[in-house]
Formats: sequence, structure tokens, C-alpha cells
Amino acid sequence: MESELARKNNVIWFNGLVSREDREKLNGHKGAVIWLTGLSASGKSTIAHHLEKMLYEKDCSTYVFDGDNVRHGLCGDLSFSAEDRSENIRRIGEMVKLFIDAGIIAITAFISPYRKDRERIRDLVGKERFFEIYVECPIEECARRDPKGIYEKVQQGLIKNFTGISAPYESPESPDLVIESHKEDSIEGAKRVITLIQQSKII
Repeated sequence: MESELARKNNVIWFNGLVSREDREKLNGHKGAVIWLTGLSASGKSTIAHHLEKMLYEKDCSTYVFDGDNVRHGLCGDLSFSAEDRSENIRRIGEMVKLFIDAGIIAITAFISPYRKDRERIRDLVGKERFFEIYVECPIEECARRDPKGIYEKVQQGLIKNFTGISAPYESPESPDLVIESHKEDSIEGAKRVITLIQQSKII
């Protein structure tokens, strides 16, 4: 939808001569976003990359958007305040929308702690193109894994506003799939995502 600011600045969306349907026909599958959400160290990125490899082996056009990677560039100016977390997800949503329009299966691995932000992305891209995957893992297990040493720094008081401890995480109320990463390995979880998008006629 065109924003008030866009109208004010005479910014008009230009529809090209190649449609999303054309690109999807070329790719051999539909564009969609697989939105992995969960606590830090819950296993989102590992599942995302296994999923991408599996889809690649099925000749699908994919790309993984990882939280840390995005904050190196597109969102490098943002902090971890509640407002900046929402802006981080808003920017990612707009970027993912373009990838879907290109007929690509975008796989995201972001904590994305607020339900309203995830719902905004669902509304932006369309519910038939948005698959919310909750990577559920007890915070004690996440802290035990702690691949980047973040939980230890939180306990030392070196990191503030940390999701799940000193900042909220709002778990999905009706996710398309729940992966209990403390009970099943990442490969099995990725396989279940494949089954989900096959059933939804994305691939």
C-alpha cells in the first residue's frame, strides 16, 4: 500500500513487464518466506541453512537472511531497543517482499520477539506466502549451547535488553509449525518444513 510519505514525495510504484507469476514459472516454484522465530541459540540459523541446502538440491531458488548478517549492513545503524527491534523487522519484511516478488523462497532466522511485528510481515506479503516456524527451546538449553557466549555476558551484566531474560519474547500463538529443537535435530526439523511447503503447493 502506498504510504502518505510516498504520495507526498511523488514516489510511485512501477509495475514491470515481467510478473511474479512469470518469475515463478521460470523458477518452477512459488515465492514465499519461511520465517523462523525463537530465542537466541534456539537453532534457527542451523535449521535455516539445512533447509536452504535441501531446497537447493530440489532446484529451488532460495536465500537465507540471518539476523547477524543483516545487522552488518542493512540494519547496521540500529540498536536493540524495542523501537529499533521493530524497525529491524520492518526493513527485513520489505526486503523479503521483494524476494518473494522475484519468485524466490526467502528463509529468515530472526528472534523477531514481538507478535505485532511478525503479523505485520504476514499482512505485507500475504498469509499464503508467509510460514511462521517457531523454533522452541527452553532458555536453559539455549544458555547451555551459548555458541557466541552471549548468555554468559548477560549474566555478567555486560548486555542489557536481552530477549528472554531482560527483554520480552512473545512466542507465536498459531505458528504454521513448531520445531522443538531440544528434542529433534535440525535436519529433521528442516525436513518437516519441506513437507509443510510441499503441502501448501509452494514447491
